[in-house]
Amino acid sequence: MPHIIVKLGSGRDESKKAELAQAISDTVVAVLACETKVVSIAIDDVDPADWPEKVFVPHIAGNLARLYKKPGYGTL
Repeated sequence: MPHIIVKLGSGRDESKKAELAQAISDTVVAVLACETKVVSIAIDDVDPADWPEKVFVPHIAGNLARLYKKPGYGTL
């Protein structure tokens, strides 16, 4: 474990998503000193028009105390 879910504005190709997942996995393995076999990563494509309703409000604005990296774009 861990399992990481990335919510990403849609439009990136599969190779970019695979590259991102590999980079995240490599970092998790290095920082947490765990084996790569315990890391799983999912990517949810979100239409940018749906971002406020599907991502910002429930996952960002509603969880500010839990965010270790906050977005720089402020309130939507």
